[in-house]
This record gives sequence, C-alpha cells and structure tokens, in this order.
Amino acid sequence: MSMRTLTVGLGERSYPIHIGPGLIGQHALLAPHLASGRTVVITNETVASLYAESVERSLALAGATNLRVVLADGESQKRWETLDAVFGELLRAQVDRRTVVVALGGGVVGDLAGFVAATYQRGIPFIQVPTTLLAQVDSSVGGKTGINHALGKNMVGAFHQPLAVIADTSTLDTLPDRELAAGLAEVIKYGAIRDAAFFAWLETNVDRLREREPVALAHAIVRSCEIKAEIVALDEREAGPRALLNFGHTFGHAIEALEGYGTWLHGEAVAVGMVMAANLSARLGRLARADADRLETLVRRAGLPIDPPTLAREAWLRAMGRDKKNEAGRITLILLDRLGMAAIEKDAPQRELEALLSGR
Repeated sequence: MSMRTLTVGLGERSYPIHIGPGLIGQHALLAPHLASGRTVVITNETVASLYAESVERSLALAGATNLRVVLADGESQKRWETLDAVFGELLRAQVDRRTVVVALGGGVVGDLAGFVAATYQRGIPFIQVPTTLLAQVDSSVGGKTGINHALGKNMVGAFHQPLAVIADTSTLDTLPDRELAAGLAEVIKYGAIRDAAFFAWLETNVDRLREREPVALAHAIVRSCEIKAEIVALDEREAGPRALLNFGHTFGHAIEALEGYGTWLHGEAVAVGMVMAANLSARLGRLARADADRLETLVRRAGLPIDPPTLAREAWLRAMGRDKKNEAGRITLILLDRLGMAAIEKDAPQRELEALLSGR
C-alpha cells in the first residue's frame, strides 16, 4: 500500500492525515512542522519500547532535538496527577512555546499529550502519531483532547488541532487482538452513522480486518478518516452534526465510568453502547429491527461484547446525565433512523430509555 493523504479542512488550521506503512521512518513528513527545532515525544512504556527510537531518529534527521516523556500504560493515566507530572518535566526542561509535542501512542496518550499541548503556556503545537487502530481512525483526528474525571469520561479538556496526523499502519502489527477489536468498534460506528455501503463492506470484510490484511485495514482506516474529517470540517466544536460521532458513546462512557477506567477498553464500551442505541432506536420505531440485528451481528463478529454490565438503572441515569451533549437536564442520545443515517435525539422518551436500562 502506498501512502494516502487526506486533509481536515479548517481554513488556516487545516492539516494533513498521512496513512500508510513505514511512515514513522519518513522524516520528511515531520520536517515541515518543526520550525523551532525542538520536540517533546510523549508516549507510554509499551509504545516507547517499540517505536520511540524510530521516531526520535526521524526527528533527528529532520533537525530536531528531543525530550522523551514516558507514561505508565492504561486508561487510568488520563488524570490530573499524570498531567501535572508531565507539566513538571516540561518546566524543568525549560520547554518553550515553539516546542512541538509529538503524541506517540494510542488514544490515552493522544488525548493527554494533546491536552498538555493545549494548555502548557496557553498552547503549544503538536503532532499526532497514533499507534492503535482506534487512535488512527478516531481519537487522533479532530482536535479533542482531555483527561477523565472520576465522575465522567473526558470531562476536562480542550479543542486543540494537531499540525498533522501520521498514521503508520505498520504499528498495527504489534497491536494485541483485543486492542484491534476495540478499534473496529469505531470503524463500525462510521458505517452505522454515515455510510451504509461502507457498513455493508464491513459485513463482508470483517474477517479480513481481524486477520490484519493490509489492504482491508488500509481501506477501513482511510474511509473512517474521510468520514471524520468531513464531519469535523462542518462542525469543529460539536455545536451540531459532530455530535453524531458520539453514537454509542453516551452508554459507553457510562460503562467506563461506572466499571472503573481501564476495566473495559473504550472500544468495547462503545460497541455495547452502539448495540444499546440501536436497540433503543428499534424500540422507538425509528430503526428496522433487522437493521439493529445486523449491527449487533457485526459487532459480535468483530470480536466485541454486545451485552452491557449489570448496573442499576439509577446508576446508568446518573452517569448518562453527566454527558457533555446533554442540555437542560435532558439526556441527548445519538440514534439511528437507518444504517448509514444517524440523528441527534434531545428528548428520547424516558419510559423507553428506562425500560432498556432495566433490561426489559
């Protein structure tokens, strides 16, 4: 596969998404964004052992000096304490406003490193180098950065667009099967909300994706990024249609918060959340039951869970009530009218929602 380059069209803040194998070793992709000649690579222990040296060689070839900051692994690192520790390292190293942060890792690293870049000295530039499928198709694109709070997922953060996204598909070779499946949840989401033909393609090719066939993975990544780039360009700060990208996330974020961050992978929680949202859509007569069943079957075939944990209805409602999309105390949900067409529902019938959460 040769490299594909897409563009997130945001006027003066537009940026490229480079997708292809071996991109970490291509210093020419980094060089245009390193005018200051100084970088900070923020990564985690697992990814550092695999790819940090390769990235640092590319940075050196591009003329940059580098500071490496290594986090512990896991969703639990998206917290104030980690953020403060990173700020301390940057301040001790006298990192200035022209230094470029390089976020090397999955969604946790990208979200936290992006938030560091958004807030350190009121904002410094950064580059996303995602190494998981979920990060390559979703979290690295669009400028959402942040950390978790004990009461809610991603509740503290900022919009801060990267200079570029460099998605090296070769890094997926070292991704554990569970992490790959978690990324497929976000891929399925794009088909479900925006592209029925892509959803049908996923039904035909999900086994190839799980087997990591390069051509199939490349197509899934490119199409997912195309859809996200299109929606972000329309609505950068989630005032309208960008909320559609949260299909499955209201339920999924509640699962993550209630079960403890890291117990469920984000993609696993989103997978269950999508099934729940599709089932609610069918209960409300918006979505054909056959289409809800197709979604559930595809999620299962992707190696993902379809059943929510056993939680009290009141706990569900409290957690979902803290979702960022909510307005005037009403839970906002993303529901399906058909596969390939999602809608924002600001006033879902409470009785049907409670029945779903109660397992009735």
